[in-house]
Amino acid sequence: MIRCIALDDEPFALQQIGAYIDKTPFLEKVALFNSALDVMETLSDSQIDLMFVDIDMPDISGMELVKALENPPKVIFTTAYSDYAVDGFRVEALDYLLKPISYPDFYKSANRAKSWFEMNQSGPTHVKNEEQFLLMKSDYRIVRINFKEITYIEAMGEYVKINLTGNKPIMTLLSMKLLEDQLPVDQFMRIHRSYIVNLTKISIIERNRIVFDGKVYLPVSEQYKNKFQAWVNKNFI
Repeated sequence: MIRCIALDDEPFALQQIGAYIDKTPFLEKVALFNSALDVMETLSDSQIDLMFVDIDMPDISGMELVKALENPPKVIFTTAYSDYAVDGFRVEALDYLLKPISYPDFYKSANRAKSWFEMNQSGPTHVKNEEQFLLMKSDYRIVRINFKEITYIEAMGEYVKINLTGNKPIMTLLSMKLLEDQLPVDQFMRIHRSYIVNLTKISIIERNRIVFDGKVYLPVSEQYKNKFQAWVNKNFI
């Protein structure tokens, strides 16, 4: 996911960009701003990958804002005028969108950003196994995930969702097979083509399903049933 913010002093234009971000599967909306000064504070506290910035702003323009940042995120400018393109590319903007902005135009521009990140920053996700934790890419950052924090892992298309105890889940572009191969076999088990569980986190097994937190029911499929039953028998008193 590409973490985004948007800046525009026009409420309607700002809400429209926000709605477009929500509609685009590979974008994550972090915040919307109508003040450049508020953006600076957020950039110092949060990891932001992409900014949609209106050029024509009071007090400080979007162009001046980007030029003032020491290490700005990638930028897509929005403007009602067509004569800013040269200045935009001088600050290495990925694109600029001419208002009024349609969703097809927005999506084309966002997809250009996605291609840039894939080419320059992401590449294949790498998993590094160092004893009791993994290092992996998520949202264009490298994050550390301790084995003991993982409850279960769920396949979601080309991504996997790593559910953690006491923290928000982490999404990463990775195959279940590659991740499974990196996990210690005495602690983790594949129970379904879509699920890997942390065996140390299992407290309830009900009708061939593993129950987490009393509300998440993970089925054990026929393909993995015998292996899982062997583990149950080994630990059954």
